Amino acid sequence: MQRIRLRYTKRGRLRFTSHRDFQRAFERALRRAEVPMAYSAGFTPHPKVSYANAAPTGTGSEAEYLEIALTERRDPDALRELLDDSLPAGLDIIDAVEAHTSGLADRLQASVWDLRLEGVTVDEAESAVAAFLAAETVEVERRTKNGLRTFDTRAAVARLEVLAAPADRPGDGACAILRLVVRHATPAVRPDDVLSGLRATADLAPPVPAAVTRLAQGLLDEESGTVTDPLAPDREAVPAAPTAASGLTAASAPEGSA
Repeated sequence: MQRIRLRYTKRGRLRFTSHRDFQRAFERALRRAEVPMAYSAGFTPHPKVSYANAAPTGTGSEAEYLEIALTERRDPDALRELLDDSLPAGLDIIDAVEAHTSGLADRLQASVWDLRLEGVTVDEAESAVAAFLAAETVEVERRTKNGLRTFDTRAAVARLEVLAAPADRPGDGACAILRLVVRHATPAVRPDDVLSGLRATADLAPPVPAAVTRLAQGLLDEESGTVTDPLAPDREAVPAAPTAASGLTAASAPEGSA
């Protein structure tokens, strides 16, 4: 069995695709591309696909990950192209590697997010960020399927900075971009939770909902607050060369042996 790890995106209007919708679209793409999938056992076999830490519905992403198991070997790049052609534009397969290591999900320790704040000036955003980072704790509440939960958003934030919007962006009003690195924890702290924390500490309330995009997720370097590529260990790992079976062959057997 061969395992392939894929990186895919959710862009444009496809950011409103739920994780369940993506699962259905991806399984259809597997059938169209005639991928030799391994299936689970039991009364209702299903393709062996492992999804890791999907982004919330409504957020864009450049760094979603999954792993598939095949019954026949395939070239990862060729497989990526076949699957990308079989998915709608916006759900794009942008990277594929053969899995040579274990624990992909364990390497997804943090995410890098861009939060586009239309109607907020850079000065307003910088003042709010400074107040947020100066606080020891910033607790917010969010209703989950298990009821109302309280989150310490400050503890989850490894890095937060303000960027100016590109000069050639559409529109002519104020716009600030927050570059945010959030640790993955339980319960998960989402970008909208951090926005709630900014509202609580500095009364920052963008006039329109923020456009949120995940840029990366992977291993977290605590010193620099940066996130590294989780597929890099698979690219760097060199599979062990097959060894010859032990024992004597017919050609090397001693004379007179039966």
